[in-house]
Amino acid sequence: MKKLKITVLFAIIVLVLAACGSSESGNGDTSSGDGEGSSYNLVEEGKLNFASSGEFRPFSYMENGEMDGYDVAVAKAIAEKLGLEAVANKAKFSGIVTGVKQGRYDIAVASHTITEERLAQVDFSEPYYYSGPVIYTRPDSDIKSADDLEGKEISVSRGSTYVEMAKEYTDNIPQVDSDVVALQSLAKGHHDAVITDSVTGSTAIEDGLEIAAVEQLGVSKQAVAVNKESDKLLEDINTALKELKESGKLEELSMEYVGADITKDPEKSSE
Repeated sequence: MKKLKITVLFAIIVLVLAACGSSESGNGDTSSGDGEGSSYNLVEEGKLNFASSGEFRPFSYMENGEMDGYDVAVAKAIAEKLGLEAVANKAKFSGIVTGVKQGRYDIAVASHTITEERLAQVDFSEPYYYSGPVIYTRPDSDIKSADDLEGKEISVSRGSTYVEMAKEYTDNIPQVDSDVVALQSLAKGHHDAVITDSVTGSTAIEDGLEIAAVEQLGVSKQAVAVNKESDKLLEDINTALKELKESGKLEELSMEYVGADITKDPEKSSE
């Protein structure tokens, strides 16, 4: 009888331990789902795979075999806020939005301007920086304003919003893989003008390219591209960006890589 009681007690202990083990495992899965994996539907659990071109200094460029730049630093800061490991993917700019849409990347932090055409394919976060397209020429050019672009050869980066801008002035629009390549070609005597981001053009001038800014064509908002089926990820990215702005970290990264604070909306600043 005593032996039977001991056997029953042992069985109860085993059942209790098994139940505890099952509960701990379930809690771990729930924790992962709430911020570090399953609820985000990530390419790799626990990792945030982001895409950048790696050809858009100072926003993304290659340094000692690694991708660096303002976009890359922002992506890593977001990943840290989400409790995820940041994984950089170098990709051609023209195919990055499609890559996010098809689920090859979790997000794109690649200086994408928010446009209606892109919004049809992906969702966008709140802007993480503001800039604007500028016309660049050689210093000896006779192009002095946008009015002088009529019929000229204007080079732009393939897949960028600058393609449509250039079409307002000409049909002669050579498209290249990156804005930097377009500016380098311009400096060497090719093309009549290039339309690209003001920061990219300024950086190229600082790096020694003999080009000149002619006229800014407006203000653009750059944001993180997210798959349309990743609502929770988008929500948490917006929360992360808000925290990065309020803490001053976003401005700090902007000053480090760009040399200016481009994190504030100029339209609101002028009010």
